[in-house]
Amino acid sequence: MRARALAALTAAVLLGVGTAVPAAQAAPASQAARATTAAQVVAARAPVPCPKAKVPAPAVSHPPRPVSPPDVPADRVVGGEALDTPGLIAPAGAPAPPAITARSWVVADLDTGAVLGACGPHEYGIPASTQKLLLTATMLPRLDPKQVVTATRGDLDIEPGSSAVGLLVGGKYTIETVWLGLLLNSGNEAANLLARLGGGADGLPGGIRAMNEEAARLGARQTHAVTPSGLDGKGQFTSAYDLALIARACFANPLFRRYALTEHTKIPAQPALKKGGFQIQNDNQLIYHYRGALGGKTGFTDLARHSYVGAAERDGRRLVVTLLGAESRPIRGWQQGAKLLDWGFSLPRDASVGRLVEPGELDEAETPPSNPPSAPAPAPAQQWRGPAATALHRMANGDWQVIVPTAGLLALTVGGLVAALAARRDRSHRGRRRA
Repeated sequence: MRARALAALTAAVLLGVGTAVPAAQAAPASQAARATTAAQVVAARAPVPCPKAKVPAPAVSHPPRPVSPPDVPADRVVGGEALDTPGLIAPAGAPAPPAITARSWVVADLDTGAVLGACGPHEYGIPASTQKLLLTATMLPRLDPKQVVTATRGDLDIEPGSSAVGLLVGGKYTIETVWLGLLLNSGNEAANLLARLGGGADGLPGGIRAMNEEAARLGARQTHAVTPSGLDGKGQFTSAYDLALIARACFANPLFRRYALTEHTKIPAQPALKKGGFQIQNDNQLIYHYRGALGGKTGFTDLARHSYVGAAERDGRRLVVTLLGAESRPIRGWQQGAKLLDWGFSLPRDASVGRLVEPGELDEAETPPSNPPSAPAPAPAQQWRGPAATALHRMANGDWQVIVPTAGLLALTVGGLVAALAARRDRSHRGRRRA
Protein backbone atom coordinates (compact mmCIF):
# COMPACT_ATOMS: atom_id res chain seq x y z
CA MET A 1 0.00 0.00 0.00
CA ARG A 2 2.89 2.40 0.83
CA ALA A 3 4.43 1.64 -2.54
CA ARG A 4 1.20 2.47 -4.34
CA ALA A 5 0.79 5.70 -2.36
CA LEU A 6 4.37 6.73 -3.09
CA ALA A 7 3.89 5.89 -6.76
CA ALA A 8 0.81 8.08 -6.91
CA LEU A 9 2.60 11.00 -5.26
CA THR A 10 5.56 10.63 -7.61
CA ALA A 11 3.30 10.56 -10.64
CA ALA A 12 1.53 13.72 -9.52
CA VAL A 13 4.80 15.58 -9.08
CA LEU A 14 6.42 14.42 -12.32
CA LEU A 15 3.55 14.67 -14.76
CA GLY A 16 0.70 16.36 -13.00
CA VAL A 17 -1.75 13.76 -14.42
CA GLY A 18 -1.83 10.00 -14.45
CA THR A 19 -1.80 7.75 -17.54
CA ALA A 20 -5.28 6.32 -18.13
CA VAL A 21 -5.26 2.50 -18.33
CA PRO A 22 -8.61 1.01 -19.32
CA ALA A 23 -9.89 -1.45 -16.76
CA ALA A 24 -11.07 -4.87 -17.91
CA GLN A 25 -14.84 -5.04 -17.83
CA ALA A 26 -16.27 -8.38 -16.80
CA ALA A 27 -19.53 -8.96 -18.63
CA PRO A 28 -22.21 -10.20 -16.28
CA ALA A 29 -23.35 -13.72 -17.07
CA SER A 30 -26.71 -13.62 -18.79
CA GLN A 31 -29.44 -15.79 -17.34
CA ALA A 32 -31.45 -17.00 -20.33
CA ALA A 33 -34.88 -18.15 -19.32
CA ARG A 34 -35.92 -21.25 -21.18
CA ALA A 35 -39.60 -20.67 -21.83
CA THR A 36 -41.60 -23.38 -23.52
CA THR A 37 -44.06 -21.86 -25.94
CA ALA A 38 -47.57 -23.15 -26.37
CA ALA A 39 -46.75 -24.06 -29.97
CA GLN A 40 -43.82 -26.22 -28.85
CA VAL A 41 -46.01 -27.97 -26.31
CA VAL A 42 -48.58 -28.76 -28.98
CA ALA A 43 -45.88 -29.94 -31.40
CA ALA A 44 -44.42 -32.27 -28.79
CA ARG A 45 -47.71 -34.11 -28.32
CA ALA A 46 -48.87 -37.06 -30.36
CA PRO A 47 -50.55 -35.90 -33.61
CA VAL A 48 -54.22 -35.06 -33.27
CA PRO A 49 -56.23 -36.76 -36.03
CA CYS A 50 -57.86 -34.36 -38.47
CA PRO A 51 -61.66 -34.46 -38.63
CA LYS A 52 -62.47 -36.56 -41.71
CA ALA A 53 -65.68 -36.87 -43.66
CA LYS A 54 -66.71 -40.36 -44.65
CA VAL A 55 -65.80 -40.95 -48.28
CA PRO A 56 -68.02 -43.22 -50.39
CA ALA A 57 -66.26 -46.12 -52.06
CA PRO A 58 -64.80 -44.97 -55.39
CA ALA A 59 -66.52 -46.14 -58.54
CA VAL A 60 -63.15 -46.83 -60.15
CA SER A 61 -59.75 -47.61 -58.71
CA HIS A 62 -57.35 -44.74 -58.29
CA PRO A 63 -53.74 -44.86 -59.47
CA PRO A 64 -51.25 -45.44 -56.64
CA ARG A 65 -49.83 -42.31 -55.07
CA PRO A 66 -46.18 -41.69 -55.87
CA VAL A 67 -43.59 -41.97 -53.14
CA SER A 68 -43.05 -38.58 -51.53
CA PRO A 69 -39.57 -37.07 -51.25
CA PRO A 70 -37.79 -37.66 -47.94
CA ASP A 71 -38.72 -35.15 -45.28
CA VAL A 72 -36.28 -32.33 -44.59
CA PRO A 73 -36.70 -31.42 -40.90
CA ALA A 74 -35.95 -27.73 -41.51
CA ASP A 75 -38.69 -27.55 -44.18
CA ARG A 76 -41.31 -28.97 -41.82
CA VAL A 77 -40.91 -26.15 -39.31
CA VAL A 78 -41.10 -23.28 -41.78
CA GLY A 79 -43.68 -20.94 -40.27
CA GLY A 80 -43.40 -22.37 -36.76
CA GLU A 81 -42.56 -25.56 -34.91
CA ALA A 82 -46.24 -26.29 -34.20
CA LEU A 83 -46.79 -26.78 -37.96
CA ASP A 84 -44.55 -29.87 -37.94
CA THR A 85 -47.39 -32.34 -37.59
CA PRO A 86 -49.21 -34.78 -39.86
CA GLY A 87 -52.36 -34.11 -37.85
CA LEU A 88 -54.52 -31.21 -36.74
CA ILE A 89 -53.19 -27.97 -35.29
CA ALA A 90 -55.73 -25.39 -34.09
CA PRO A 91 -55.75 -22.54 -31.57
CA ALA A 92 -56.48 -23.50 -27.96
CA GLY A 93 -60.18 -23.33 -27.24
CA ALA A 94 -61.15 -23.06 -30.93
CA PRO A 95 -64.21 -24.96 -32.15
CA ALA A 96 -63.48 -28.14 -34.04
CA PRO A 97 -62.92 -27.54 -37.75
CA PRO A 98 -65.32 -29.17 -40.21
CA ALA A 99 -64.85 -32.77 -41.22
CA ILE A 100 -63.74 -32.83 -44.86
CA THR A 101 -62.09 -35.35 -47.17
CA ALA A 102 -58.87 -33.44 -47.95
CA ARG A 103 -55.64 -35.10 -46.85
CA SER A 104 -54.14 -31.75 -45.83
CA TRP A 105 -55.27 -28.15 -45.57
CA VAL A 106 -54.34 -24.69 -44.27
CA VAL A 107 -56.40 -21.63 -43.35
CA ALA A 108 -54.39 -18.39 -43.18
CA ASP A 109 -54.81 -14.63 -43.08
CA LEU A 110 -53.72 -13.04 -46.37
CA ASP A 111 -52.84 -9.73 -44.73
CA THR A 112 -51.15 -10.63 -41.44
CA GLY A 113 -49.78 -13.97 -42.61
CA ALA A 114 -51.10 -15.74 -39.51
CA VAL A 115 -51.88 -19.44 -39.95
CA LEU A 116 -55.21 -19.92 -38.18
CA GLY A 117 -55.28 -23.70 -38.35
CA ALA A 118 -54.10 -26.60 -40.43
CA CYS A 119 -54.12 -30.33 -41.01
CA GLY A 120 -50.75 -31.78 -42.05
CA PRO A 121 -49.61 -28.40 -43.41
CA HIS A 122 -46.16 -29.70 -44.39
CA GLU A 123 -47.24 -33.09 -45.71
CA TYR A 124 -46.33 -33.62 -49.36
CA GLY A 125 -49.20 -33.50 -51.83
CA ILE A 126 -49.75 -33.28 -55.58
CA PRO A 127 -50.88 -29.88 -56.84
CA ALA A 128 -52.86 -30.61 -60.03
CA SER A 129 -54.00 -27.28 -61.53
CA THR A 130 -53.36 -25.28 -58.37
CA GLN A 131 -49.81 -25.38 -59.81
CA LYS A 132 -51.04 -22.67 -62.17
CA LEU A 133 -50.91 -20.25 -59.23
CA LEU A 134 -47.14 -20.73 -59.02
CA LEU A 135 -46.96 -20.03 -62.75
CA THR A 136 -49.03 -16.89 -62.15
CA ALA A 137 -46.92 -15.67 -59.23
CA THR A 138 -43.82 -16.14 -61.40
CA MET A 139 -44.91 -14.79 -64.77
CA LEU A 140 -47.60 -12.19 -64.08
CA PRO A 141 -45.01 -9.51 -63.16
CA ARG A 142 -42.87 -10.41 -66.20
CA LEU A 143 -45.37 -10.31 -69.07
CA ASP A 144 -47.13 -7.30 -70.59
CA PRO A 145 -50.88 -8.07 -70.59
CA LYS A 146 -51.37 -6.03 -73.78
CA GLN A 147 -48.74 -7.88 -75.78
CA VAL A 148 -50.13 -9.94 -78.69
CA VAL A 149 -48.66 -13.43 -78.96
CA THR A 150 -49.06 -16.36 -81.33
CA ALA A 151 -49.86 -19.85 -80.09
CA THR A 152 -47.54 -22.60 -81.36
CA ARG A 153 -47.95 -26.31 -81.93
CA GLY A 154 -45.69 -26.92 -78.91
CA ASP A 155 -48.04 -24.91 -76.70
CA LEU A 156 -50.86 -27.27 -77.61
CA ASP A 157 -48.83 -30.37 -76.77
CA ILE A 158 -50.90 -31.37 -73.75
CA GLU A 159 -52.31 -34.59 -72.40
CA PRO A 160 -55.36 -35.68 -74.47
CA GLY A 161 -58.58 -35.03 -72.61
CA SER A 162 -57.01 -32.59 -70.15
CA SER A 163 -58.47 -29.14 -69.61
CA ALA A 164 -57.93 -26.64 -72.41
CA VAL A 165 -59.30 -23.20 -73.20
CA GLY A 166 -59.31 -23.74 -76.98
CA LEU A 167 -56.34 -21.77 -78.27
CA LEU A 168 -55.45 -22.47 -81.90
CA VAL A 169 -52.07 -23.07 -83.51
CA GLY A 170 -51.25 -19.78 -85.25
CA GLY A 171 -53.95 -17.94 -83.30
CA LYS A 172 -53.11 -14.47 -82.06
CA TYR A 173 -54.13 -13.47 -78.54
CA THR A 174 -53.29 -10.82 -76.00
CA ILE A 175 -51.43 -12.01 -72.93
CA GLU A 176 -54.43 -10.93 -70.84
CA THR A 177 -56.71 -13.24 -72.85
CA VAL A 178 -54.30 -16.11 -72.23
CA TRP A 179 -54.25 -15.36 -68.49
CA LEU A 180 -58.04 -15.44 -68.40
CA GLY A 181 -58.01 -18.73 -70.27
CA LEU A 182 -55.58 -20.10 -67.70
CA LEU A 183 -57.41 -18.93 -64.58
CA LEU A 184 -61.05 -19.25 -65.66
CA ASN A 185 -60.90 -22.47 -67.69
CA SER A 186 -57.63 -23.93 -66.38
CA GLY A 187 -56.25 -24.09 -69.91
CA ASN A 188 -53.17 -26.31 -69.99
CA GLU A 189 -52.12 -24.98 -73.39
CA ALA A 190 -52.36 -21.47 -71.94
CA ALA A 191 -49.97 -22.56 -69.19
CA ASN A 192 -47.47 -23.83 -71.77
CA LEU A 193 -47.67 -20.59 -73.75
CA LEU A 194 -47.14 -18.37 -70.68
CA ALA A 195 -44.26 -20.47 -69.36
CA ARG A 196 -42.62 -20.46 -72.80
CA LEU A 197 -42.82 -16.67 -73.07
CA GLY A 198 -41.70 -16.10 -69.49
CA GLY A 199 -38.80 -18.51 -69.94
CA GLY A 200 -37.13 -16.18 -72.42
CA ALA A 201 -34.47 -17.72 -74.65
CA ASP A 202 -34.79 -21.05 -72.83
CA GLY A 203 -38.49 -21.28 -73.58
CA LEU A 204 -40.64 -23.74 -71.63
CA PRO A 205 -37.75 -25.29 -69.64
CA GLY A 206 -36.67 -21.79 -68.65
CA GLY A 207 -40.18 -21.00 -67.52
CA ILE A 208 -40.36 -24.09 -65.32
CA ARG A 209 -36.94 -23.28 -63.88
CA ALA A 210 -38.16 -19.76 -63.06
CA MET A 211 -41.20 -21.25 -61.31
CA ASN A 212 -38.98 -23.32 -59.04
CA GLU A 213 -36.80 -20.31 -58.32
CA GLU A 214 -39.89 -18.31 -57.38
CA ALA A 215 -41.10 -21.10 -55.10
CA ALA A 216 -37.76 -21.02 -53.30
CA ARG A 217 -37.91 -17.22 -52.99
CA LEU A 218 -41.39 -17.40 -51.46
CA GLY A 219 -40.24 -19.98 -48.93
CA ALA A 220 -42.18 -22.84 -50.55
CA ARG A 221 -39.42 -25.35 -49.87
CA GLN A 222 -41.60 -28.43 -50.44
CA THR A 223 -42.72 -27.35 -53.89
CA HIS A 224 -41.13 -28.64 -57.09
CA ALA A 225 -42.65 -27.96 -60.49
CA VAL A 226 -42.17 -30.33 -63.41
CA THR A 227 -44.98 -29.01 -65.61
CA PRO A 228 -46.28 -25.42 -65.72
CA SER A 229 -49.92 -26.53 -65.79
CA GLY A 230 -49.99 -29.01 -62.93
CA LEU A 231 -50.43 -32.00 -65.19
CA ASP A 232 -48.78 -34.82 -63.28
CA GLY A 233 -45.02 -35.19 -63.63
CA LYS A 234 -42.50 -37.36 -61.85
CA GLY A 235 -41.17 -35.57 -58.79
CA GLN A 236 -43.84 -32.86 -58.80
CA PHE A 237 -45.03 -32.05 -55.29
CA THR A 238 -46.21 -29.26 -53.03
CA SER A 239 -47.81 -28.85 -49.61
CA ALA A 240 -50.86 -27.04 -48.26
CA TYR A 241 -48.55 -24.58 -46.50
CA ASP A 242 -46.59 -23.88 -49.68
CA LEU A 243 -49.81 -23.32 -51.60
CA ALA A 244 -50.82 -20.71 -49.02
CA LEU A 245 -47.51 -18.88 -49.57
CA ILE A 246 -48.02 -18.98 -53.33
CA ALA A 247 -51.64 -17.88 -53.09
CA ARG A 248 -50.67 -14.95 -50.87
CA ALA A 249 -48.19 -13.79 -53.52
CA CYS A 250 -50.89 -14.04 -56.20
CA PHE A 251 -53.53 -12.12 -54.22
CA ALA A 252 -51.00 -9.34 -53.61
CA ASN A 253 -51.16 -8.61 -57.37
CA PRO A 254 -54.15 -6.46 -58.44
CA LEU A 255 -54.18 -8.03 -61.91
CA PHE A 256 -54.61 -11.48 -60.42
CA ARG A 257 -57.40 -10.26 -58.13
CA ARG A 258 -59.25 -8.90 -61.16
CA TYR A 259 -58.73 -12.04 -63.23
CA ALA A 260 -59.73 -14.35 -60.37
CA LEU A 261 -63.09 -12.59 -59.95
CA THR A 262 -63.89 -12.45 -63.67
CA GLU A 263 -67.02 -14.52 -64.23
CA HIS A 264 -66.76 -14.85 -68.00
CA THR A 265 -64.84 -13.56 -70.97
CA LYS A 266 -64.67 -14.01 -74.72
CA ILE A 267 -61.88 -15.73 -76.60
CA PRO A 268 -61.61 -13.66 -79.80
CA ALA A 269 -62.26 -14.94 -83.30
CA GLN A 270 -59.32 -15.85 -85.55
CA PRO A 271 -60.26 -14.59 -89.03
CA ALA A 272 -57.00 -15.80 -90.57
CA LEU A 273 -57.84 -19.30 -89.39
CA LYS A 274 -61.54 -18.93 -90.24
CA LYS A 275 -62.57 -19.62 -86.63
CA GLY A 276 -65.11 -17.66 -84.65
CA GLY A 277 -64.82 -16.47 -81.08
CA PHE A 278 -66.48 -18.07 -78.06
CA GLN A 279 -67.20 -17.36 -74.41
CA ILE A 280 -65.69 -19.09 -71.38
CA GLN A 281 -66.91 -19.18 -67.75
CA ASN A 282 -65.02 -19.15 -64.46
CA ASP A 283 -64.89 -22.72 -63.11
CA ASN A 284 -64.44 -21.60 -59.49
CA GLN A 285 -67.93 -21.84 -58.02
CA LEU A 286 -66.87 -20.02 -54.85
CA ILE A 287 -67.19 -16.65 -56.60
CA TYR A 288 -70.86 -17.33 -57.38
CA HIS A 289 -71.96 -18.85 -54.08
CA TYR A 290 -69.80 -17.53 -51.23
CA ARG A 291 -70.25 -14.08 -49.70
CA GLY A 292 -67.11 -12.00 -50.00
CA ALA A 293 -65.36 -14.44 -52.34
CA LEU A 294 -62.10 -13.18 -53.86
CA GLY A 295 -61.44 -16.09 -56.20
CA GLY A 296 -58.91 -18.88 -56.27
CA LYS A 297 -58.11 -21.98 -58.30
CA THR A 298 -59.47 -25.48 -58.71
CA GLY A 299 -57.47 -28.56 -59.61
CA PHE A 300 -57.92 -32.24 -60.38
CA THR A 301 -56.03 -35.20 -61.78
CA ASP A 302 -56.61 -38.90 -61.18
CA LEU A 303 -53.34 -39.01 -59.26
CA ALA A 304 -53.71 -35.81 -57.23
CA ARG A 305 -57.47 -36.07 -56.71
CA HIS A 306 -59.05 -32.69 -55.98
CA SER A 307 -57.00 -29.69 -54.90
CA TYR A 308 -58.35 -26.24 -54.16
CA VAL A 309 -57.33 -22.67 -53.27
CA GLY A 310 -59.94 -20.08 -52.37
CA ALA A 311 -60.05 -16.71 -50.61
CA ALA A 312 -62.71 -14.42 -49.22
CA GLU A 313 -63.06 -11.14 -47.34
CA ARG A 314 -65.41 -10.30 -44.49
CA ASP A 315 -65.37 -7.25 -42.25
CA GLY A 316 -62.00 -6.18 -43.60
CA ARG A 317 -60.44 -9.58 -42.94
CA ARG A 318 -59.07 -11.61 -45.88
CA LEU A 319 -58.58 -15.34 -45.43
CA VAL A 320 -57.26 -18.02 -47.78
CA VAL A 321 -57.79 -21.76 -47.68
CA THR A 322 -55.70 -24.40 -49.45
CA LEU A 323 -56.44 -28.11 -49.58
CA LEU A 324 -54.90 -31.16 -51.25
CA GLY A 325 -56.00 -34.71 -51.92
CA ALA A 326 -59.75 -34.25 -51.49
CA GLU A 327 -62.61 -36.27 -52.95
CA SER A 328 -65.63 -34.64 -54.57
CA ARG A 329 -68.09 -36.62 -52.50
CA PRO A 330 -69.97 -35.97 -50.30
CA ILE A 331 -69.22 -32.33 -51.22
CA ARG A 332 -66.97 -30.78 -53.85
CA GLY A 333 -63.55 -29.26 -53.23
CA TRP A 334 -64.68 -25.62 -53.31
CA GLN A 335 -67.46 -26.45 -50.82
CA GLN A 336 -64.92 -28.00 -48.46
CA GLY A 337 -62.89 -24.83 -48.85
CA ALA A 338 -65.97 -22.74 -48.05
CA LYS A 339 -66.56 -24.70 -44.83
CA LEU A 340 -62.98 -24.10 -43.75
CA LEU A 341 -63.29 -20.39 -44.55
CA ASP A 342 -66.42 -20.23 -42.36
CA TRP A 343 -64.43 -21.87 -39.57
CA GLY A 344 -61.57 -19.42 -40.04
CA PHE A 345 -63.85 -16.38 -39.92
CA SER A 346 -65.36 -17.69 -36.66
CA LEU A 347 -61.96 -17.47 -34.93
CA PRO A 348 -60.70 -14.34 -33.14
CA ARG A 349 -58.61 -12.00 -35.24
CA ASP A 350 -55.51 -12.73 -33.17
CA ALA A 351 -55.85 -16.51 -33.47
CA SER A 352 -52.67 -18.16 -34.73
CA VAL A 353 -50.77 -21.44 -34.71
CA GLY A 354 -47.96 -20.24 -37.00
CA ARG A 355 -47.32 -17.81 -39.80
CA LEU A 356 -46.65 -17.52 -43.50
CA VAL A 357 -43.03 -16.50 -44.02
CA GLU A 358 -42.31 -13.42 -46.09
CA PRO A 359 -40.80 -13.66 -49.60
CA GLY A 360 -37.03 -13.92 -49.37
CA GLU A 361 -37.07 -14.35 -45.60
CA LEU A 362 -35.56 -17.83 -45.58
CA ASP A 363 -32.88 -16.84 -48.08
CA GLU A 364 -31.84 -13.88 -45.92
CA ALA A 365 -31.65 -16.09 -42.84
CA GLU A 366 -29.32 -18.51 -44.64
CA THR A 367 -27.13 -15.97 -46.47
CA PRO A 368 -23.59 -15.92 -45.03
CA PRO A 369 -22.07 -12.53 -44.20
CA SER A 370 -20.50 -10.73 -47.16
CA ASN A 371 -17.08 -10.68 -45.45
CA PRO A 372 -15.49 -14.08 -44.89
CA PRO A 373 -15.26 -15.10 -41.23
CA SER A 374 -12.07 -13.72 -39.73
CA ALA A 375 -9.57 -15.71 -37.73
CA PRO A 376 -9.80 -15.41 -33.93
CA ALA A 377 -8.50 -11.99 -32.92
CA PRO A 378 -5.03 -12.15 -31.32
CA ALA A 379 -4.52 -10.79 -27.84
CA PRO A 380 -4.23 -7.00 -28.03
CA ALA A 381 -0.63 -5.85 -28.30
CA GLN A 382 0.86 -3.94 -25.38
CA GLN A 383 0.26 -0.26 -26.03
CA TRP A 384 3.50 1.75 -26.31
CA ARG A 385 3.50 4.34 -23.54
CA GLY A 386 6.99 5.92 -23.69
CA PRO A 387 9.62 5.76 -20.94
CA ALA A 388 7.91 8.01 -18.41
CA ALA A 389 4.48 6.42 -18.78
CA THR A 390 5.99 2.93 -18.65
CA ALA A 391 7.79 3.82 -15.43
CA LEU A 392 4.56 5.16 -13.93
CA HIS A 393 2.68 2.01 -14.94
CA ARG A 394 5.33 -0.18 -13.25
CA MET A 395 5.31 1.98 -10.12
CA ALA A 396 1.54 1.78 -9.94
CA ASN A 397 1.93 -2.02 -9.83
CA GLY A 398 4.43 -1.78 -6.89
CA ASP A 399 7.69 -2.43 -8.79
CA TRP A 400 10.42 -1.42 -6.24
CA GLN A 401 13.11 -1.67 -8.90
CA VAL A 402 11.60 1.43 -10.40
CA ILE A 403 10.18 3.07 -7.29
CA VAL A 404 13.50 3.33 -5.33
CA PRO A 405 15.65 4.95 -8.02
CA THR A 406 12.77 7.16 -9.11
CA ALA A 407 12.22 8.28 -5.52
CA GLY A 408 15.94 9.05 -5.18
CA LEU A 409 15.86 11.00 -8.42
CA LEU A 410 12.79 12.79 -7.19
CA ALA A 411 14.55 13.73 -3.91
CA LEU A 412 17.57 15.08 -5.76
CA THR A 413 15.34 17.01 -8.15
CA VAL A 414 13.26 18.49 -5.37
CA GLY A 415 16.40 19.32 -3.32
CA GLY A 416 17.96 21.02 -6.32
CA LEU A 417 14.81 23.03 -6.94
CA VAL A 418 14.66 24.12 -3.30
CA ALA A 419 18.35 25.17 -3.32
CA ALA A 420 17.92 27.11 -6.55
CA LEU A 421 14.86 28.90 -5.23
CA ALA A 422 16.71 29.80 -1.98
CA ALA A 423 19.72 31.18 -3.88
CA ARG A 424 17.46 33.23 -6.09
CA ARG A 425 15.65 34.58 -3.09
CA ASP A 426 18.95 35.55 -1.43
CA ARG A 427 20.11 37.45 -4.55
CA SER A 428 16.82 39.27 -4.69
CA HIS A 429 17.21 40.52 -1.11
CA ARG A 430 20.80 41.74 -1.78
CA GLY A 431 19.65 43.68 -4.83
CA ARG A 432 17.04 45.53 -2.87
CA ARG A 433 19.63 46.52 -0.18
CA ARG A 434 21.97 48.08 -2.83
CA ALA A 435 19.22 50.29 -4.14
